[in-house]
Amino acid sequence: MILDHIGLTVSDTQASKAFFSAALAPLGVSVVMEVQGWVGLGKDGKPDFWFGAGGTPHAGMHLAFTAGSREQVRAFYAAALAAGGTDNGPPGIREIYHPNYYGAFVLGPDGHNVEAVCHLAED
Repeated sequence: MILDHIGLTVSDTQASKAFFSAALAPLGVSVVMEVQGWVGLGKDGKPDFWFGAGGTPHAGMHLAFTAGSREQVRAFYAAALAAGGTDNGPPGIREIYHPNYYGAFVLGPDGHNVEAVCHLAED
């Protein structure tokens, strides 16, 4: 990955924490730390994805998270919808990108297009 971490401003930190914690759990992503009103999620103790309140929330970003399997993509999609996300593209192949691009898209609390994607062949 070329980025060390990313952070975005949200309208409600606790609502975003609840949504992202549930939606990203199937990918092995969880809250790593919370600092000065910001929440850092990641894997293996490293917070790669940060969000918090303060200032104007970022508008409509596309956030794509790596899934280790197509099953994880499906689990992400179900968990994100159950956590209050809005469907923005069900799990499936997106051949426009490449033959094994398997992704699902959900709009999160602030309208961000949140995706889980697996680049591996059928599992």
